[in-house]
Amino acid sequence: MSQATQMASTLSESSRIPTNASRIVLITGVSKGLGRALALELANRGHTIIGCSRDQPKLDSLRHQLSSNNHLLFNANVRSNDSVEELARVVVQNKLVPDIIVNNAAVINRNRNLWEVDVEEFDNVIDTNVKGTANLLRHFIPLMIQNKHGIIINMSSMAGRNGIIHIAPYCASKWAVEGLSKSVAKELPEGMAVVALDPGLINTDMLVSFSGSSASKYLTPERWAIKAATLILDLKASDNGASLTVKDPTELSSP
Repeated sequence: MSQATQMASTLSESSRIPTNASRIVLITGVSKGLGRALALELANRGHTIIGCSRDQPKLDSLRHQLSSNNHLLFNANVRSNDSVEELARVVVQNKLVPDIIVNNAAVINRNRNLWEVDVEEFDNVIDTNVKGTANLLRHFIPLMIQNKHGIIINMSSMAGRNGIIHIAPYCASKWAVEGLSKSVAKELPEGMAVVALDPGLINTDMLVSFSGSSASKYLTPERWAIKAATLILDLKASDNGASLTVKDPTELSSP
């Protein structure tokens, strides 16, 4: 029996069924950082999480933290269309078509001039941040259309709205996410929405990679998730095509 089948069987055997007030939220890149913090915050608010990552030990750790069999955590690589297709199959099998998708999985290149970034590193950024987002949209938008509703959040960045020195590949990927989101917004049927969301500056491994120790002065992912979760849950079909930002997250920095 494959890992996917085992996970699906475990989930289907669970007697805990989300209430009508609960929403099903698919988050990519849940092993750490913003994805993990958002998954925990939303789960604590009573929502059902579908999470994916390539890091099985961290998925196992998150499963223990979630402390409920409601949730589906799946080892998937968003860069692989086949892997995302398998995730979609398991989601349908378990009648867990998401109400909300957060395309969060992303990587950043090491700080250097564009001409010093090797081909493999450049491709990794584009394949994860752009193609990975497209793979999720390809397989999950049709499922949402069948349900006649759905909100999609494509995680962007201030780097998707400004040019920033030494991370040109990352900037290019996030500009692509902005353009992809606005274009897909014009293709969605009424009742659905896709938005590009800049999370702001948060103390994550990615920010440390870019700015070093100065990242420590920014909000932790756990504190950020409090405000981000509320913003995401409040999104409506009328927000379709918007480019949004989690504004002033530092206001949450005090206990």
